[in-house]
Amino acid sequence: MRILLVEDEAPLRETLAARLKRDGFAVDAACDGEEGLYLGREVPFDLAIIDLGLPKMSGMELVRILREEGFSYPLLILTARSSWQDKVEALKYGADDYLVKPFHVEELLARIGRYSSVARSIWTPPRRRSACRASRWI
Repeated sequence: MRILLVEDEAPLRETLAARLKRDGFAVDAACDGEEGLYLGREVPFDLAIIDLGLPKMSGMELVRILREEGFSYPLLILTARSSWQDKVEALKYGADDYLVKPFHVEELLARIGRYSSVARSIWTPPRRRSACRASRWI
């Protein structure tokens, strides 16, 4: 299972990526929303873990764009924002799950496990519109 991890806090990103790799996952990590969007568009992921408080582009915006562009792999929010309003907003934008920091790694692994059984082995990029929206391209 290939996971995209988008987290701006380097110690957490590095520790979490190492733990996920040790547990058998392939992990690509991004330190900001723009890098996360680039990777999310170009690499065949089975799941993304996204922080909301990212530099360059918020995690909420990242979720919105990925869903608008037709990416359907699960998006799990991992953030310090614990208000019900943030949770509802993230879910409305297309997040599949929401976990609040601080968290137990075992809980995160259990949530990832929910999606590993439905991970796709073949990735098909979504159709995207050209800048002029007159034609479609893949």
